[in-house]
Amino acid sequence: MKSTLHIAFVLALFGTVLLNGQTEKPGPGRLSDTLNINPVTIVALHPKADKGESLDLDYIDYMAHDGGALLNSIPGFASIKKSGGYGFDPVVRGFKYDQINVVYNGGLSATAACPNRMDPPTSQMAPNMIERIEILKGPHALRYGSSFGATINFIPVSPDFSKTSHIYGRLSGGVESNGNIYRSEGLLGFKGKWYDIGLFAAWSEGGDYRSGGDHTIQSDFLRGSFGSQLGFKLAENQVLKLTITRNMARDADFAALPMDLRKDDTWLANADHEIYFSKGNLKSWNTSLYGSYVVHLMDNFEKPLTPRIVNAETQATTRNYGGRTEGTWRFSNSLLYTGLDFRSEGAEGSRVREFLMGPNQGRIFTDNVWQDGQITRVGMFSEYHLLRMGIRWVFSGRLELNASHISDPDPGFTSLYPETISTQINPCISVGGSKGFTDHFSLGLWLGRAHRSGSLTEKFINYFPVGQDPYEMVGNPTLDAEINNQADLNFQWKYQKSSIRLDLYAAYLQNFISSSIDPTLEPSLPTSPGVRRFTNIDKAFKTGFEASWTQQLFAGLSSQLSLAYTYGQDLVRSEPLPEIAPLDVRWLLSGHYMANRIQPYATFRYVVEQSRISSEFGESITPSFYLIDLGISFAITPVIRVKTGINNILDTLYYEHLNRSVRSVTPFPIYAPGRSFFLSFNLDFR
Repeated sequence: MKSTLHIAFVLALFGTVLLNGQTEKPGPGRLSDTLNINPVTIVALHPKADKGESLDLDYIDYMAHDGGALLNSIPGFASIKKSGGYGFDPVVRGFKYDQINVVYNGGLSATAACPNRMDPPTSQMAPNMIERIEILKGPHALRYGSSFGATINFIPVSPDFSKTSHIYGRLSGGVESNGNIYRSEGLLGFKGKWYDIGLFAAWSEGGDYRSGGDHTIQSDFLRGSFGSQLGFKLAENQVLKLTITRNMARDADFAALPMDLRKDDTWLANADHEIYFSKGNLKSWNTSLYGSYVVHLMDNFEKPLTPRIVNAETQATTRNYGGRTEGTWRFSNSLLYTGLDFRSEGAEGSRVREFLMGPNQGRIFTDNVWQDGQITRVGMFSEYHLLRMGIRWVFSGRLELNASHISDPDPGFTSLYPETISTQINPCISVGGSKGFTDHFSLGLWLGRAHRSGSLTEKFINYFPVGQDPYEMVGNPTLDAEINNQADLNFQWKYQKSSIRLDLYAAYLQNFISSSIDPTLEPSLPTSPGVRRFTNIDKAFKTGFEASWTQQLFAGLSSQLSLAYTYGQDLVRSEPLPEIAPLDVRWLLSGHYMANRIQPYATFRYVVEQSRISSEFGESITPSFYLIDLGISFAITPVIRVKTGINNILDTLYYEHLNRSVRSVTPFPIYAPGRSFFLSFNLDFR
């Protein structure tokens, strides 16, 4: 069935491409500025020359069914995993969830409908429709929202207009032995002088996999993504871009959660208009409107529960819409961005519980999970780049109004919080600069202060287990906005065939949003040990570093060594902050032969033991581990490429510190996949 489905999918969408042969490669389709900006990593899915730390990904990454999976190769990034193969929730420098601003094209986002974030915003970003990902670390990039810990900006493929009309396309497919995973993706496009129309599709599915110790991890998933990107040149100086994406997921196992994903249906739409000016200081004006809608259903009907006390099902929907407008002014030695934005997000949904035994046997309860919570943000922002005295300065500011309320309050919740309406003003400011002292050495320093109001979960979740332990969580609409005061210091040294980069950071956090056990509250589920209430912690601290050393070696070889570490401390409880990934060391050795047609590689990864754990949240020590992967890619022709290799060649039994544990009679962590062989191909007709 799987093979038939994939063959039908491929033939239906891409047969036309194969008949039309090779076309021209795309050239630049828009005006661009080269800027020295905040601490930034650029993940280039379609390789592109940009300033900042650059990380190019292979065509195989287009086939990823989860945009969050692409981030795990970046030093300083990790993922909270509640499933072996779906819904990877990114953590950067110990910041997570709404402390990370995830946007598409600077504005569009999707709000997780699942209270347990089976569907984090990154999971809705289709990699095969993305040109690059900008990782803007720290509270410094304020153009796209309140960047508290980091901003992850998924930038779509740019329209590329052509003097002659023609068809172009791409087709990729692959298999992985461990978990019987099948992947496919592709593009079919039509371009001309005034238009560029691209149709994208991707399909992935997999089953349970085997860990290094022969544990079977429940990891079934099915994921499809279909979309279009329409570019129109309205005039020589005006471009209109329209993007529509339809994501769907079915029957995804979440071994660490009390329910599995049954279905998830999402629509995302973005309209972007840009006009360029050739005279005066105003160079361009960009305006975009966007919206997303998520329908999510999860249940425990297929969970192997003994005894089965209750059947539970939760259906939830979220909506997220808004817009932004921004102008760009260029002066003799400076550049100015300024604009306004607006975003509204809301969530509603209920959990239905049918008791099968016990004193409530035969009774059905309906729990108002989200209470139709809504948050509206209105902001104005400005970012000024100035070159003076050999220093590239960047001044960034943002003022945001955050208003929240619930439209369908639950009586039990309002008995705790009679007042559920909140309005907060969040100012954010950042200043930084970088200077090249010699041809080989440069230094940058960035200082920022950002405010962040509580999320829908933190304010309005209504007795639902959404944390790293089984306690039910109840929101708090009276939360103060948390504050991040952060400094980033960046060093970069380049000489001939070697480059070293070191990023140091320290963050002093005020009114840090966390939770504490409230013994006065009774949980709604008999299996829950109690209730946690969201609260503010007066002060917390985070510091750490990311370092990389890249070298061009002999005989066509190149090497990249990277390290990342974060230290987090709750200064009130005098214990480590929870969910902080340990020291992570990675080494990549790659070769480039026959004009880059043959590219073998080997990767080594070592993660130290994480013994700095939070007793408050029931964390346990995670043992160290090391991994070795091998692979080779080969360009058979300029159009056809193949890649094969072995992941976890030593069949190591391990798990990441941020992996949640499977809740059973004898809990155990979600072990990572053991040895796995993979094979993929790519046809690219440009």
